[in-house]
Amino acid sequence: MMTDPIADLLTRIRNALRNKSKRVRIPHSKLKARVAEVLKREGYITEFRVVESAPADGLGPQGWLELDLKYGPDGEQVISTIERVSRPGRRVYASYKILKPVVNGLGIEILSTSQGVFSNREARAQKLGGEILARVY
Repeated sequence: MMTDPIADLLTRIRNALRNKSKRVRIPHSKLKARVAEVLKREGYITEFRVVESAPADGLGPQGWLELDLKYGPDGEQVISTIERVSRPGRRVYASYKILKPVVNGLGIEILSTSQGVFSNREARAQKLGGEILARVY
């Protein structure tokens, strides 16, 4: 039984990057799809799509989320660090007033707000605070 699906998403991405995989498959959920949208908008992945699961997968009806990972022209990783900030045992919330640029603006924080899932840049622009899910740079 998985207790933290966002940590599982981030770990699968981290492991795929270490293996230099072009694509990673993750069990689908709406929240994971919203996190993938933010990663795509911010340029950390090239594409993502929802794929139906086959009965032989043993996954159930929710399907898979496939992410196409992005690498630089010489094969270097676009994502050097991807880490979970808020965990089930320790939730981290922030107001838009205290959201700061990550690594001098080179990275992002992914926030779950009342209006949806946004990067820290988008949340500051819309004056939204929320739970900080992850940090990517």
